[in-house]
Amino acid sequence: MAAPTRHRNLAPAHIRKEGSAFDLPIAVGTLVASSQIEVPRLDDFALLGELSLSGALRPVHGILSMAVALHQRGLYGMIVPQQNGREAAMANGALIYAVSSLNEAIEILEGSARLPPYALDMAEVFQPQGEYAVDFADVRGQEQAKRSLEVAAAGSHNLLMIGPPGSGKTMLARRVSTILPDFTLDEALDTTKIHSVAGMLSSGQALVTTRPFRAPHHTISDAGLIGGGAYPRPGEVSLSHHGVLFLDELPEFRQHVIEATIQ
Repeated sequence: MAAPTRHRNLAPAHIRKEGSAFDLPIAVGTLVASSQIEVPRLDDFALLGELSLSGALRPVHGILSMAVALHQRGLYGMIVPQQNGREAAMANGALIYAVSSLNEAIEILEGSARLPPYALDMAEVFQPQGEYAVDFADVRGQEQAKRSLEVAAAGSHNLLMIGPPGSGKTMLARRVSTILPDFTLDEALDTTKIHSVAGMLSSGQALVTTRPFRAPHHTISDAGLIGGGAYPRPGEVSLSHHGVLFLDELPEFRQHVIEATIQ
């Protein structure tokens, strides 16, 4: 039977639950309950991961947020898919074991595996001055506009740019992130949590090191901009946290979307 993507039969029933991250703990719990394995310290570990039919572990979204929350609850260790190891280790708390299969997870729980905890050099991963694809220094002319952007960036102000098509509004807006203050580690972690939950981290990426720039289309819905939906997920406002949200062609956005943004 294929691994389910949503589990609706877990108590308490009134709390909505979804996600394949439950696959690994359900599999291990079943093996323990049926006395197929003995795990004396099961309560010390958090288990997260999606299982394939072959028993291989697949990565899941939102690992960093879960790792931080579980560390705050005092858990000894976490067992996560191999591709999520770097991200989980950014929580800098519980011991992280990154495994590739159900068998490896069981060996760690039983104490028979020699796999060491995931080691992560925070200084190497966190680069406050990450590489941007563009640079504010490339702009020639536009002295008044550049001065306005510098003031807005220095004071974290909103800015309304008005001008005819082709005057450079979008070009300037895309470069605002490059003159914002360097990311602090706490800011980088906050941004990474949001992007992780949204499934926007690339494979093996541990941290978002550059300030985000988001430019949603003017046809976007209020849920797409603010967040929410039947299965709530971050909107563009959240994805631009600690970065820049650029609303191009602002008058073209629907009124209720603009009102939701202001509120």
